[in-house]
Amino acid sequence: MFTLIDKVAIVTGASSGIGAAAARLFAQAGAAVVVSARRQDRLEALVETIRGEGGQAVAVAGDVCDPDLADRLVATATQAFGGLDIALNNAGAVGVNAPVSDLTLDQWRETVDVNLTGAFLGARAQIPALLKRGGGSLIFTSTFVGHHIGLPGMGAYAAAKAGLIGLSRVIAAEHGAQGLRSNCLLPGGVDTETGRTFASTPEIVAFVENMHALKRLATPEEIAQAALFLASDASRFMTGAAMCVDGGVTISKT
Repeated sequence: MFTLIDKVAIVTGASSGIGAAAARLFAQAGAAVVVSARRQDRLEALVETIRGEGGQAVAVAGDVCDPDLADRLVATATQAFGGLDIALNNAGAVGVNAPVSDLTLDQWRETVDVNLTGAFLGARAQIPALLKRGGGSLIFTSTFVGHHIGLPGMGAYAAAKAGLIGLSRVIAAEHGAQGLRSNCLLPGGVDTETGRTFASTPEIVAFVENMHALKRLATPEEIAQAALFLASDASRFMTGAAMCVDGGVTISKT
């Protein structure tokens, strides 16, 4: 098992899905975790679960589009646990499903703000704290959509998630010499609340499953395992990577 003993991590989008699974797994691997999302009740339940499993966790509710939240998360990690070693910027939303020509400016901005600007705000606050501890691991949850393929109706989402890869690579180039690693996770279809906003009927679920070489969706825990790899020293020579954890969706044509 990859170890995170004596590490401190921030996980956003932690109220469900990949974020909740990653927070639990990071804590099980030895990290103290600061979890964040908009739903306070979900966060409190997650913290209770982590503590019940013998881990350390605190919750800070808020919207990743709020610059103050990013600062509060770093301050909480420092005050509660002594610093910051890992940040998983995972919060995101699919947004309105519509052709680009039908998107309003407000719909575009809302999707880009949650998926890309929120991650930028998080990283901007996290980088100085990570550097104080010798570098650490910065992780962004992107997707295969917009990087490998385009899916109709997902223009704003695809643009924002592809933008995360560019952001991550620039950070990797800017701070690699200081020991900071920056990587992106590119999940395929995952059985989460967010995923089900797109795959909303049994017929659509079956269609999406068939897109993958493995002919199924991932569980959040499977993607969390990949996040744990990037968070741990097992990936210490990886930076600037866009790591596919996609069940073969980007290579499957059957």
